[in-house]
Amino acid sequence: MTATRPLRSPFAAIVTYAARITVGGRRWIVLVAALLVAGFGFGLLAHAVDEPTDEAFAAIATGTLFALVVPLGSLVVGDGVLGAEIRSGTFQLTWLAPVPVRAIVLGRWLAGALLAAATLAVSLALSAVVAGSAVNAGPAAAAGAAAGATYVAVFVLVGAVTSRAALWSLVLIYLVEQLLGAVLSGVAQFSPQWLGRAMLGDLGTGTEDLLRDGVPSGFAALFRLALMTVVCLALATWRLRHYTPSGGRD
Repeated sequence: MTATRPLRSPFAAIVTYAARITVGGRRWIVLVAALLVAGFGFGLLAHAVDEPTDEAFAAIATGTLFALVVPLGSLVVGDGVLGAEIRSGTFQLTWLAPVPVRAIVLGRWLAGALLAAATLAVSLALSAVVAGSAVNAGPAAAAGAAAGATYVAVFVLVGAVTSRAALWSLVLIYLVEQLLGAVLSGVAQFSPQWLGRAMLGDLGTGTEDLLRDGVPSGFAALFRLALMTVVCLALATWRLRHYTPSGGRD
């Protein structure tokens, strides 16, 4: 008698499928290569900063890693995990499956968060090592992974709300987070990139310049990122319950 293989759980199937459609095939290689090149290149750039090694890495982390690498790397994954499929019209096949919407949202986010966190952690750790600040490799990896996971939740929500998810995500990154966040701490304290900076600023060595009044730092920043993730996923779940296969969002 031949033993039958156990069926994979619906949630595991959602996570696997989301990972495959997001960075399947050569896209995974391109994403990893781009982030590694960015991390290596910006790490080298730290040697051009006329400051001690750890402070130079902190300056690079502020101007490039958390302003460019983390949000854009997360956007590639976060938009691909949901928004791109909704735009193409293929998401309706998933929506019609006999699986709770919350499981779809959580599975999509988990796949994207794992991909973004892993690649960003390696990229930022590499940047710290190349910059000569190996002591900050761990804190930078942790801060990048945490910010990346929250960014994916934000982009999942954006993808659930609008068909122009990539455009509005860029507006959120550059107009809201970077421009408004630079002058308004009330905006910065709910920004993944500012919270990621503050997390590194508290946990790292010689990175005190990354701290900012009014923005949680260290593990408080990690808690704020986790809270934002939960809220974004809850709102995305609520929004997708109003999704209609024929017309997208009602």
